[in-house]
Order: sequence, then C-alpha cells, then structure tokens
Amino acid sequence: MAALNLRQPPPEDEWVHTYLRLLPQWKPLALSHQLMIPISISRVNQFDAARLDIEMSAMLKEQLVKVFSLMKPGMLFQYEPELDAFLEFLIWRFSIWVDKPTPGNALMDLRYRDERAMESRGKVRTGLEGPGLTIAQKIWYCIATVGGQYTWARLQSFSAFRRWGDSEQRPLARRAWILIQRVEGLYKAASFGNLLIFLYTGRFRNLIERVLQARLVYGSPNMNRAVSFEYMNRQLVWNEFSEMLLLLLPLLNSSSVKKFLSPFSKDKSSSSKVDDDTCPICQAIPTIPFLSLPCQHSVAEFPECVSLPPTPKADFFPAARYCYYCLRTRCAAAPSFRCPRCGEPVVAMQRHGGLAGNTNPNQ
Repeated sequence: MAALNLRQPPPEDEWVHTYLRLLPQWKPLALSHQLMIPISISRVNQFDAARLDIEMSAMLKEQLVKVFSLMKPGMLFQYEPELDAFLEFLIWRFSIWVDKPTPGNALMDLRYRDERAMESRGKVRTGLEGPGLTIAQKIWYCIATVGGQYTWARLQSFSAFRRWGDSEQRPLARRAWILIQRVEGLYKAASFGNLLIFLYTGRFRNLIERVLQARLVYGSPNMNRAVSFEYMNRQLVWNEFSEMLLLLLPLLNSSSVKKFLSPFSKDKSSSSKVDDDTCPICQAIPTIPFLSLPCQHSVAEFPECVSLPPTPKADFFPAARYCYYCLRTRCAAAPSFRCPRCGEPVVAMQRHGGLAGNTNPNQ
C-alpha cells in the first residue's frame, strides 16, 4: 500500500507525447480502408463476353435480313456496313448508354467501371465497387466502336472499288492507299501489344477500353456466369466424329460393305425386285449401258458370248447394265472388283447390244 501511495501521477501533457509517439503507427491503419483492393477478373469470361456480343449481333443481322428476303437480291449487300453500324448502335443504346451491361457481359456477370474514379475513391470493401462510365466515356465509346468500324469498312470498300492500290498514274490515290495500309498495320501491332498486356494483367481487352479507362469487373461478387458448356461439348464431339467419318469413308469400298451387309438384310426379296435398267454403282439409268464379263447373268442373257460357259446361277440373275464411267473407274481403282449382283470378278466389259468384242477395263 505504501508503494502505491508513493506512485506519482503522470504530467498533464503526457497524453500529447503518447499521441505523437503512436501517430506513425496509426496512419497506415487509418488509410488501409482507402487503398484499392487488387482484384482479378477472369480473362476467359471477358473473351467469352466479347464473343457472345458478336454472336448476338450476327443473330440480329440474320433476322433483319430475312425481313428483306423478298426484295431484289443483292440489294442489302451494298448497304451491309450501314446495317452493321445500325445494329451495333442499337446494342450500345439499350445497354451501355443506360448503364446496363451488353448481352455478353450480362451472361458473364460483367459490367464497365470507370477506372479513373477508383484512384480518388474512399472506402473500398470488395474491390468491385466503383461508378459506371461517364457520359463522355459512353459517347466516345459509341464513336470509336460504331462510328470507327463503319468509317473503316466504308473506306476500305471504297478504296478497293476505286483500285487505289493499282493506280500508278494517280500518285495521290496511291499515297492514300499506302497510308491506309500503314495505319492498319500500326493498329494491328498496337492491338497485339494490348493483347499481351491483357493476358498478363487481365485489364482492358482492347485499345478502346484502355484509352477510355473502362474496365470490366464483376457485377456481383457472388454470382456465377450463366453460360453452360454442355452444348459446346456436344458440338465439339460431333465435329470430331464428322471429321473422322470424312477421313475414313473415302477409304472404304462401298461395294464390299454392301456385299458384307447383304446377308444381314431383313428384306430378302428386295434384291430380286431391283430395277434391271439402273447401274448397280450409281443407281442411275445409263445412257449407253455396258455389261461386265464374265458375269453369269451376262452369259445367260447374251448367249453370243460362247467363250464363257453358263452356270446354274445364270437363270436367276438378270443382266446388270453399268455406266461406262462407273465400271471403268471402279475396275481401275480396284483390279479385283466383283459384280455386286453375282459376285464374279470383272475382267472385261462389253457394250449392251454390241458385238462380242471385249474391252479390258483395267487398261
């Protein structure tokens, strides 16, 4: 108790010294809520949003073209740049101008944010806060996307129609053509550089967004993108399957496959009802029919081929009439080609109703 009574009270200005001593430690804590929280926006989502916007514009264009389907063919071709600009303007007017995301951005849960306003913004919680685009940014975005693409498309079509690149006698047109090519090359180089930067940082997909400082961020931090990849997976599987069929079908011999599957056919009487006048290969009526030798049915129907002895099966097979081109090419491709009806190997061919002189189809 005596020790506690002997303790002296602190001076009146002690709190001032304590405040000055702890002030450097409090400042970082006080400013920590004002710093921008680093966020990472999926690059795949941003690319998918751009692709979906292109697909949406193509769908609208297809529906609009159907309206003029009964008009003069080719009339809309000369006004295609104006049609594309009109559709892009409609998408901009009812999305970005009214502070709403484009159809692709809405499916990917993305929205545009003014990145310049984030530098002076106060309290930040999730890093996705921030105001939308200003009126000036919206107008410049429309001028750059809608007006820029329309002007460039018209300029290229006009220069190509006037043949500025081929006119050596007009130096002014030639210089304008060279200038257009250089501007296009510089733009492509700048776009490629911006793409590399975007892949590294994940900010600003194209040059227009980088110049306007319009960044895509998530509209809601807890919302997943509304795109399902089930249809895309089915499409990929079907494409691979169709490519495999296109690769393998030319390597198969159709006659051999038909001969292999014929015993499994349910309709046994269909073979007897085949039209005798049609070519067994192309299923068309030949203009000048040819017969394959030594087919059993040919011997039965044309006894003038006495060099080929008839067999008991000859009475059951009508003579098959081939097109000259079909029989000649099939025998040239496969020297062991057999008649689809009787199964005999073809070693010669004879014109229907002609002399008994034979022709070797493999020559």
